[in-house]
Amino acid sequence: APDSITRAADRGRILGNASVPTWFIMVSDFQCPFCKAWHDSTYAIVKKNYVDTGKLRMAFINFPLHKNSLAAARTAMCASAQGKFWGTHDRIFDTQDKWKNLKDPRPFLDALAVAAGADAARLRGCEAGGHVDALIAADQERFQRVGVGGTPTFYIGRATMVGALPSRDFRHFIDSVLAAGAK
Repeated sequence: APDSITRAADRGRILGNASVPTWFIMVSDFQCPFCKAWHDSTYAIVKKNYVDTGKLRMAFINFPLHKNSLAAARTAMCASAQGKFWGTHDRIFDTQDKWKNLKDPRPFLDALAVAAGADAARLRGCEAGGHVDALIAADQERFQRVGVGGTPTFYIGRATMVGALPSRDFRHFIDSVLAAGAK
């Protein structure tokens, strides 16, 4: 059974009203340049127009494929256990060029989570204890099984969209899924 840290980490990476039936699931990698491009151009638009307005619930799924991706996922999910996922998520993407090639990115990543409001001692304890590692591995295994080959991949209702397409394409796609009444 997952422990309380794992459950909190899992809950913390979900945005939106729990009664909203349609999910926007992003399968992403914090070190992926296309994931960063999508984050920089489209994430805030989707959040503002669809999540904040109660049309979609959003979840972040970890799919670490690069050298420092797992460290970034671990930091974000340990921050998530403290309810600080999204602020950490934004800071990790915003500073991707600064940490992606570091030999040991953890001090830099931890500082981002602390800047987002995470308690440093609890964060380090979570990381050192491997509390979120099974959750990250389960994300990747589950989405490999359904055919995710790369990042970013998005699921809106039962529909799938792959790649960092322009925000207008996302809006059109989401609107068509919602208009079709996909659950």
